[in-house]
Amino acid sequence: MQKILIKNIKGLVQVGEHIPTIRKGKEMQELPILENAFLALEDNEVIAYGLMQDWEGITDWRNLEVVDADGRYVLPAFCDSHTHTVFAASREEEFVDKIHGLGYEEIAAKGGGILNSARKLATMSEDELYLLAQNRIDKMIACGTGAIEIKSGYGLSVEAELKMLRVIKKLKETNKIVIKATFLGAHAFPLEYKENHQGYINLIINEMLPRIATENLAEYIDVFCERNYFTVEEMAQILEAGKKQGLIPKVHVNQFSVLGAISKAIDLGALSVDHLEELGEEDILALQNSNCIPTILPGCSHFLGIPFGDARRMINSNLPVALASDYNPGSTPNYNLFTIWSLACIKLKMTPEEAFNALTINAAYAMGLSQTHGKICIGSKSPLILTKEIPSLAYLPYSFGELNVERIFC
Repeated sequence: MQKILIKNIKGLVQVGEHIPTIRKGKEMQELPILENAFLALEDNEVIAYGLMQDWEGITDWRNLEVVDADGRYVLPAFCDSHTHTVFAASREEEFVDKIHGLGYEEIAAKGGGILNSARKLATMSEDELYLLAQNRIDKMIACGTGAIEIKSGYGLSVEAELKMLRVIKKLKETNKIVIKATFLGAHAFPLEYKENHQGYINLIINEMLPRIATENLAEYIDVFCERNYFTVEEMAQILEAGKKQGLIPKVHVNQFSVLGAISKAIDLGALSVDHLEELGEEDILALQNSNCIPTILPGCSHFLGIPFGDARRMINSNLPVALASDYNPGSTPNYNLFTIWSLACIKLKMTPEEAFNALTINAAYAMGLSQTHGKICIGSKSPLILTKEIPSLAYLPYSFGELNVERIFC
């Protein structure tokens, strides 16, 4: 049994026995911090915490590692509820296209974007994909990510989509942190189905989904509902089929346009609706009357130069907000959630406390991990971040580009 005592903690963050499963509206400003604290772990499970004045006798001193956290904070690790971590290769050539003035949709129209990643992935083996993804996950963990959702969607054929999901399943089995799998076969239409959308949807429903269910390859199902991609009606057809196979909807919506997809996704039981760079009043109303959490991806907005999601409007409408990286090779080649924390404060005008809630308990909710992640309480096994010596919690998003992680416990 591994026993660790962390003492002299400057601030033990998001700690308590009554942390809610979600924070919304004004509640997102709440962030309990215990100052001058200790934390005791056994096999990375929290067995005790409190003020330093009360720490003696809390744990058995035999075979105990003592960590002095003087001047440092301890935080629950981030939950990244929206990533595309399994991919074959980077797409920096498109980055140059963007500099020359081409937009996301223009790049896709000339064969770039998602179809570019699909071509590269088609020829790569499961073992090669696994090693590349594992290297990325190691870097994500080192930057404080303690749970990851990973989507397929760069396959766009039966075998390639299954290949991606099998890689994700292997990553689940070989990593200490929790990984969730999302089937995103409806990420784009392959070229051979460009004029036969229903043909590809039938392939998803009749061939991909049954095999995914048989092999237990995913928890969630996703659709990219957007102009030039999947319509609201097509999204509904796919989500309904996925639900019949036991998959929970999580969808890409409102990245470039408002199509009415949010209310439809909510009707179909979506756990989260992600992107939301564009948002209508009817979307706000639908979210207010649901248990669905809006998830903003500011790294995508920053990289593509498109509008940022209106977090202030959502919070002022008494909604919860989650944040995620959208880590992928085309529109967000960034996995560092400290960067997302900074972007949320700078571009979304979220306070450090609001953004941290969005990256922890609200993001945990968006992954079905509310009972175990995003907080520090007795019995919790969420990975933990020990920061370097810093003057305040707000210094973490303030010092964008600086990695202030001293150690990860997981």
